[in-house]
Amino acid sequence: MKHFRFSIFFTVVCLALSAYWGYTHGPQAGIETMFKALTITAILAVMEVSLSFDNAVVNASVLRNWDHFWKMIFLTVGILIAVFGMRLIFPVVIVAVTADMGLMEVVRLALNDPTTYSQRLMDHHAEIAAFGGAFLLLVFLNFFLDEGKDTHWFRWLERRLTSLASVPAMSVFIALIALLVVAANVDETKRLVVTMAGIWGIVIYIGVQVLSHLLGGEPEIDEEGNAVTHDSTGAATGVVKAGFGGFLYLEVLDASFSFDGVIGAFAITSDVVIIMLGLAIGAIFVRSMTIYLVEKGTLDAYIYLEHGAHYAIGALAIIMLASGTGVHIPEVVTGLIGVAFIVWAVLASIQYRKRTERLG
Repeated sequence: MKHFRFSIFFTVVCLALSAYWGYTHGPQAGIETMFKALTITAILAVMEVSLSFDNAVVNASVLRNWDHFWKMIFLTVGILIAVFGMRLIFPVVIVAVTADMGLMEVVRLALNDPTTYSQRLMDHHAEIAAFGGAFLLLVFLNFFLDEGKDTHWFRWLERRLTSLASVPAMSVFIALIALLVVAANVDETKRLVVTMAGIWGIVIYIGVQVLSHLLGGEPEIDEEGNAVTHDSTGAATGVVKAGFGGFLYLEVLDASFSFDGVIGAFAITSDVVIIMLGLAIGAIFVRSMTIYLVEKGTLDAYIYLEHGAHYAIGALAIIMLASGTGVHIPEVVTGLIGVAFIVWAVLASIQYRKRTERLG
């Protein structure tokens, strides 16, 4: 329970703010709109958690090898970026850049005319979906296209994917093919921007990997062959540098997940404040779940959990790319697909553990 104390406190605060906002704002402000605001905020929070639970599992797989300092950075700076940066500021920046408006002008538009604001954001859904879909597709592919991977859930599929890992840049090749298919099925006036957005998703994924590799470096070795450790005065050790690269990776990953949540939220309400509060609650719970999974060693206890999360990410990537062509899949279906893969992976892990214990 200790892992979720702050999340619970944060939820209470956000629900109180949404109640106040509903009670005091709008042409029919009052008790009825207050309860409506509370209900929508809760729905958005549940939707965000269901869409991002697989994100928590992947976060945990990266975070479990970090030291305490970088875990704290993830829980502090990372939360601020996730809650305010991706759920509030980034949509405003998208509208400001694409509509050639000032940031404050967009903020006023979002507060005073949320319908117009949401429409302008939705007008660029194809580009957003291409970027996020391409990035998440690479996350999915690079987990399975790994020559060193020897734990397989769906063996008939994963062994074949592993055999393709020896082909140079196979994951990028598949991602580019998917992007070309998407670009061929969008309106011709948007084909270039959608293609560029998808390419940027691929470039940023590879760029973060390159940066992480460059910052990681090689450990220093003393004359006796032991790794050199530094004091806590800020020496740029390999662990800290790799932590910085990993931190960037997790933030971009979270951004890719948040796109789907932000766009989907506007299908429920056009009130920007309610959207931010609801998605913020979900983002905080995802962070808490990540730390819980790390500290409880859940990934080690459930051998296929990471597989299930990546299959869910692969499904989300395909859904995002398809949505860029105009195919609409309800957010509840997207969330249920992710939950289904996670639950399936947990059950399969339990069966594997029981089978191993019998044989052992």
